[in-house]
Amino acid sequence: MAARSKARKRALDVLFEAELRGLPVLGLLAERMSLGEQPTPEYAAEIVRGVASHSAEIDQLISRNAMDWTLERMPAVDRNILRIGIWELLWADDVPDGVAISEAVLLAQDLSTDSSPTFVNGVLGAVQATKSAPGSGTRPLVKPPRAAVRSDAGEGAESDQDA
Repeated sequence: MAARSKARKRALDVLFEAELRGLPVLGLLAERMSLGEQPTPEYAAEIVRGVASHSAEIDQLISRNAMDWTLERMPAVDRNILRIGIWELLWADDVPDGVAISEAVLLAQDLSTDSSPTFVNGVLGAVQATKSAPGSGTRPLVKPPRAAVRSDAGEGAESDQDA
């Protein structure tokens, strides 16, 4: 397993445990890092801090894009996988969108229900599709959407010139 994949799993462990035990997530992260029983990679800590600092906005995006599911009704592991995936989609400049989505789907496949990978993929795909849409109400882009960059340099640009 790649280092960042392990870090995502460790971040999920911390987020899940904090929610399950009703503890402040940053306090639990500090405790886990100081104990050193299980090493907490720096990227895992970055994810946890990022999810914590954008939690209200992330949860709002999950609620808006999870068809027929409330945040409270979905499995806690799925909820926290989605939080990590959305944080990576919107705030992790060095993580390509496809990697953020694929890694979240793999976590769901390994750790949740049979229907979770499809659910996670759908919610994250919807967030990705709307993150740069004009008037979408999502935060300003941190990084340009990959599809838009490709279409500007590809066939779409040629057909616009011909018109």
